[in-house]
Amino acid sequence: MTFLGTLTRALALAGVIASAGLSAAPAFAGPAEVALLKSYIGDWRGRGTLIGATKESVVCRLALTQGNQDKVNYNGRCTLAGTNLSVAGTIAYVDAARRYEAAMTSNATFTGIAVGQKRGSGLVFNLREREEDEEGKPMNIAAQISLTNSGIGVTFEVVYVESGDSLRAEVPFSR
Repeated sequence: MTFLGTLTRALALAGVIASAGLSAAPAFAGPAEVALLKSYIGDWRGRGTLIGATKESVVCRLALTQGNQDKVNYNGRCTLAGTNLSVAGTIAYVDAARRYEAAMTSNATFTGIAVGQKRGSGLVFNLREREEDEEGKPMNIAAQISLTNSGIGVTFEVVYVESGDSLRAEVPFSR
């Protein structure tokens, strides 16, 4: 198992969703959707634990800023196992699709879009992907980003299909 390469990809994926790239469709959201997105603008800090073969501390920071039109941009960085992971992107409500979308890019060569749903007074973004590690072995990646009144929470898991080995992390963010 290539721990650092896979970990980098997984954390970048999770960070992206948490803070949420460039939305392909124009966003023309109503006042309620825009207000919800803008309520997360600010600086966020997170600390959590990555559990795999060993436990590693994960320390993150995330800045959400006003973007073009009714979008919110984000820029984040996490440090773990001596590695810095960075993500950047945009969160928007896309009227044409009637959904929230979080797009991202990362320094771990990952780009993607996660779909978000309104749950209660917040948003939840889920992403499930099947990727290959550097050795060409399949792995399943699942990530969930929850935007709530009390903060932002990121949970992700990587499962190596052949061996069943896994990595799991939970990082709660607060202002």
